[in-house]
Amino acid sequence: MVRAPNWVGDLVMATPVLHAAARHPGVERLTILLRGHLAPLLSGGELEPFVRGLGEGESEAALYRELAPDGVLLLTNSFGAARRARAGGVPVRAGAALSGRRWMLTRALVPPRIDGRRVPVPTARLHADLAGLVGLEVPDLHPRLDVPADAAASLGRVLEGLELAAGAGYVACAPGAAFGAAKLWPPEHFAAALDALFEQRGLPGLLFGAPAESAILAAVAEHCEHPVRVVPETERSLGRSSALVAGAQLLLVGDSGPRWLAAAFDVPCVSVMGPNFPELTATSLEHARIVRHAGLDCAPCLERCCPLGHHRCMRELPVAAVLDAASELLGPCGVRA
Repeated sequence: MVRAPNWVGDLVMATPVLHAAARHPGVERLTILLRGHLAPLLSGGELEPFVRGLGEGESEAALYRELAPDGVLLLTNSFGAARRARAGGVPVRAGAALSGRRWMLTRALVPPRIDGRRVPVPTARLHADLAGLVGLEVPDLHPRLDVPADAAASLGRVLEGLELAAGAGYVACAPGAAFGAAKLWPPEHFAAALDALFEQRGLPGLLFGAPAESAILAAVAEHCEHPVRVVPETERSLGRSSALVAGAQLLLVGDSGPRWLAAAFDVPCVSVMGPNFPELTATSLEHARIVRHAGLDCAPCLERCCPLGHHRCMRELPVAAVLDAASELLGPCGVRA
């Protein structure tokens, strides 16, 4: 069994390990265990038959006892994940020695430290190293997803309803952040970037995010001078988000999960980053540009809300830097006729 991560971005970064497990000749039976709402991300391809989504309130330990795997590879680093695997009687429990759970693991990887502090290691690299604990070789770190046929068809209907013709170019924009307010670039900054991209390239903005992020999407749309489309709340599923990003000319996003959808589909992506360590996500950058406010002593802080109350790492991150990154990815800028 592979206990997959609980965050969208981490799950996408884990797909090289999941594919390695699915293809390994020594794995006779595979279960990819994850939270039920994440299951659509792995639909439509090689991994779908192995997915087991946990329902709300379902006992993870009881499921381990029911399925009786020989071992579990823990790609989530929480104390609770190791505790539930141990309570479920799994003989081999492999994972990172983090969150005070080393004593519950039978095979552990200790991340490097310098002067007692953990060294930031790219999450995708950590996943691949953890796979080695159970004999899996991961040939590369590039994430891969598939767009389910029903999600692609559904997106076509959504675009038609938003008066975007099939095949029309657009900039997908995900301004939200499930982690917390510290990762949010101001709505007016997103709006200014979308307006500039429309003026320079004729690409309309298409706003999407989780259903709970409707207020943020509305705030961005309100600040836009040029028309933007907002994906209706009822149409904002993970499967449709994959299809939407896969069809975009560019993704404009914060430091959040949709960035990794772009990586999986080789879509150009500009990501604005504030409180996070850039080293943690320093993989699959061939089509991505990370824009940060350099020179702040307080960043990165890894906090959900700015502990100093000024949020300078995001508020002072300039729109011009984002547009420069977009131009670098998309090539010479054409003026809209």
